[in-house]
Amino acid sequence: MKKAGNEKQIMKKVLKYVHRHLPLVIISILFSAFVVALTLYLPILQGRAIDKIIGKGQVDLQGLVRILLIMGGTALVTGLLQWLQNIINNRVTFRVVKSLRDDAFRKIETLPLSYLDAHPSGDIVSRVIADADQFSDGLLMGFTQLFSGVLMILGTLVFMFSISWQVAVLVVVLTPVSLFVAKYIAEHTYQHFRKQSEIRGKQTALIDEMVGGQKVVQAYGQEESVQARFDEINEDLQKSSLKAVFFSSLTNPVTRFVNSLVYAASGTLGAFMVLRGHISVGQFSAVLSYANQYSKPFNEISSVVTELQNAIACAGRLLDLIELESEKADPSPAKEIEDFTGKVDIDHVDFSYVPECPLIQDFNLHVQPGQKVAIVGPTGCGKTTLINLLMRFYDVKSGDIAIEDTSIYDMTRDNLRRGFGMVLQDTWIKEASARENIAMGRPDATDEEIIAAAKAAHADSFIRRLPHGYDTILHDGSDLSQGQRQLLCIARVMLALPPMLILDEATSSIDTRTEMQIQQSFDALTKGRTSFVVAHRLSTIRTADVILVMRDGNIVETGTHQSLLEKGGFYANLYNSQFARS
Repeated sequence: MKKAGNEKQIMKKVLKYVHRHLPLVIISILFSAFVVALTLYLPILQGRAIDKIIGKGQVDLQGLVRILLIMGGTALVTGLLQWLQNIINNRVTFRVVKSLRDDAFRKIETLPLSYLDAHPSGDIVSRVIADADQFSDGLLMGFTQLFSGVLMILGTLVFMFSISWQVAVLVVVLTPVSLFVAKYIAEHTYQHFRKQSEIRGKQTALIDEMVGGQKVVQAYGQEESVQARFDEINEDLQKSSLKAVFFSSLTNPVTRFVNSLVYAASGTLGAFMVLRGHISVGQFSAVLSYANQYSKPFNEISSVVTELQNAIACAGRLLDLIELESEKADPSPAKEIEDFTGKVDIDHVDFSYVPECPLIQDFNLHVQPGQKVAIVGPTGCGKTTLINLLMRFYDVKSGDIAIEDTSIYDMTRDNLRRGFGMVLQDTWIKEASARENIAMGRPDATDEEIIAAAKAAHADSFIRRLPHGYDTILHDGSDLSQGQRQLLCIARVMLALPPMLILDEATSSIDTRTEMQIQQSFDALTKGRTSFVVAHRLSTIRTADVILVMRDGNIVETGTHQSLLEKGGFYANLYNSQFARS
């Protein structure tokens, strides 16, 4: 997989998202500058207040009250500006994360199926949800503390130099020690946080796989095996997390130790300067406040750097997803087919999922309008693959597929797929009402048309038994049996009435009696329409105009049901194996 790059490259890409909100970022920086300036002005006021009460008989009460009022007003304005700054920082952060998630989701919708088939869905979910959340936490802390911390350091130095350049020089000389420590720790932290995010994605993928296939896991007694896999991943996550947390937790105490040394040295030097009369007691108090304020941003920045390492690692995984190569773009200009008659030509097609394992080789097929084409053969021979190629879920390696004498690679995918209606063995139900699920292909259909389609698919009776009938919200179909889910999918096609049909084990989860009834509906539906029927139960394709018998990616026999039986070849063996009598 293409990687988003190292820390600097990832940060540049993140800043491009931040740049979209540049006005708000500038306002946030200005507010930070005002907050820092007012915060640094408070020690000066404090020093002046101390000088107003420096000794017996030297108390200027009126001046002291005035200074205290100014300090109160300054603190109030500082608090208000910090509140507004936090609002702006939150808005920028979550807008950036929203943009990243939007781009990631759009990318998922345009990714080729080859990627989605080869990568666990749990890992993709982990990137869009968990990694984006982790990134937002780090980015928010960066906005909140990084700007203010840097400005506080610079501002503190300016004020310290204005009071005592000797103390300021001492602080500047000791500061690099803290910076070197923070830099060393940050370099080691990033790799561990990156590894932590990757392992977390594997863990999410395993949980998603296990929960989705829980019945299968329990049926085959694989609980211990799955638990062992989870324990192994969980242990790796624990080790990676401990290392990441260990290095990140070093930053704060080490920088605090260095900063305490800076504070102690500043206090000692400042005390000697007071005794020699170089600065007043009030100025000495201000210098100590500045020395303390000067050290705090380093602690905050060190924490920010640690969080940013985690945030950058998570952003890198999210950007890896966003920067994946999308499926090939539609041609421009593209040819549009308005009226599909159902003429399909497949010429010399080669295809393989894995280059070193050829599947379909030199495949040829010519289908006339209105023909019913049945595709049969053993598991893995390429039946469903042929459907994937027809719909352009996968692209051929060589050769061409044409609809109405127009190459499907000269058409838009939308135009091509509007010509087909599909009912697959794997069903998909969205979280919506039963009515909306049936009307997915025709959102403008009337209630009467929806009910008629449901009756044709023999789904009307069970839909009416649902708590709210056609208005019952189906939660991803988990509240329906597999057979009921398949009946709903059949009803969709019955409603849409597409020019061409693809039925891939469309009745595999339906009882025999209902299957016979639906078969009659299918016969009526396919009349005059080109249809491709993939079936393991050979009794369902006896009426096909042409039966393609596939084996190892090649058509080994072609003909009608009767002619293939009379030939006594591979099809006859398949058929007899299903209907042989003991």
